[in-house]
Amino acid sequence: MAELVLLGDEAVALGAVDAGLSAAYAYPGTPSTEIVEYLVAHATRHGGPPAHWCTNEKTAYEAALGASFVGRRTLVAMKHVGLNVAADPFMNSALVSIHGGLVVAVADDPGMHSSQNEQDSRFYADFARIACFEPSTQQEAYDLTREAFDLSERFRIPVMIRLVTRLAHARSIVRTQPPRLQNAVTHPPRDASWILLPANARRQWSALLDRQDALRAYTQAHAVNRLDLRGGEPLGVITAGVARNYFLENAGELGALPHHLHVGAYPLPVEALRTLASHATRILVLEDGYPLIERQLRGLLPTTTQILGRESGDVVREGELTPDNVRAALGLPDRQGLAVVGVVPPPRPPQLCQGCPHGDSYRAIKDALRTIGDAIVTSDIGCYTLGALPPYSQIESCVCMGASIGMAKGASDAGFRPAVAVIGDSTFLHSGLSALMDAASANTDMTVLILDNETVGMTGGQPTILPSSRLQALVLGLGIDPDHVHVLDAHPRHAPTNADTLRREIEHRGLSVVIMVRECIETAKVHKAAARAVVGAGS
Repeated sequence: MAELVLLGDEAVALGAVDAGLSAAYAYPGTPSTEIVEYLVAHATRHGGPPAHWCTNEKTAYEAALGASFVGRRTLVAMKHVGLNVAADPFMNSALVSIHGGLVVAVADDPGMHSSQNEQDSRFYADFARIACFEPSTQQEAYDLTREAFDLSERFRIPVMIRLVTRLAHARSIVRTQPPRLQNAVTHPPRDASWILLPANARRQWSALLDRQDALRAYTQAHAVNRLDLRGGEPLGVITAGVARNYFLENAGELGALPHHLHVGAYPLPVEALRTLASHATRILVLEDGYPLIERQLRGLLPTTTQILGRESGDVVREGELTPDNVRAALGLPDRQGLAVVGVVPPPRPPQLCQGCPHGDSYRAIKDALRTIGDAIVTSDIGCYTLGALPPYSQIESCVCMGASIGMAKGASDAGFRPAVAVIGDSTFLHSGLSALMDAASANTDMTVLILDNETVGMTGGQPTILPSSRLQALVLGLGIDPDHVHVLDAHPRHAPTNADTLRREIEHRGLSVVIMVRECIETAKVHKAAARAVVGAGS
């Protein structure tokens, strides 16, 4: 046993390694990125297990399925909106007969610190009828990840580990256990359980439903689902995940401790919930995310039980839970702080780094559009989304990965011109390529700008799945007219000629693609420092 100080993400990663992990896959996305970053570094130091960044979450999930198919233990990691991208293989993987343990680590982002929505991945686990662990500490993140592989192989289902930002990105001491050996590679099952033809899928769905009682019995008896009854107190509190920490931080100030049920393993422990309801007339539900438990309680408990939570408005409806808003939900007075008089910090809106190549690209766009008149510029997920803010104020949409190209096509099809789409290199490969294929097929009257900074910049500089040198060939391979495919250097010294090229292509009646290339200044610093270190070591 060793003690290490780990992020919640890192605790999941190490828990997977010590559970006998054979391979891991992911697409970077805050707050999940550090899971596979840790595994990539671990593989470099120890020679394995391999950990790979993938084109998107769907391809990552399918690679993980392949490892499980041949009996190996595998982990796939993503953020909550990434699970939307992987939803097709995720939902169907609940119907196959999982061979090697498959753990799906999903990091949700209540409060939308770096996301488009507050989506709660527990609903996906419930929808798919699989097990879900929701750790409340880094220690639980490690322990439950190890256990999740055993559970996956026992019930032949994928198992979800659901994290939230505050746990994923906070550090604590974690006590580790001796690592387990990896599974041997074995031939896939020969019983057609992985062939989801309708007749087989119906049989597999029935088998999954048959396992639900045993799965519920497992979570009902699990130590992480703990019920503490307290005398005659009429209030019961249910906590899930990190909400337990906020409740316990405030509980000492309550006149009498309420009954308390903590939930960290799903399906919900129904008998524990009903036992709690038999001792409490009011139940307060504290869960970081959507009101999953609160909603299910309304169909499980007697109508005389008063259920309080996010949906009822007794707990804040949006954003993260915090010790302070949990305190308010418990009826405790606000904490008194010191008033700071006369100090008004200046606003600090997010902005592109000084010298960022995206800034030079947006200045070229702005100059190109100056004489063209009314245009729409759709955009995507990435650092370049900050082009919506001053001093650029150039983009008008950001919906989901890859939407910029599809939206520009739809606007053009509807009769609007000019329609311009802006997308990053990694996002283009993640989700934009298929939309550009649609536009190429129809020779849609639109212009696509691929801002290629040679990295996945917003999540910390992970490598783009294909190098810049191959983007132009990829675009040309779709059949786009080579006269209207350009590669430009996104540097201030080329600003006038870049703007002229963009203006001509936006005025062109047909599809055009302009690839603006210059390395992210932050990753350039890292690469230069590494090169200097190599030179220094050689001398």
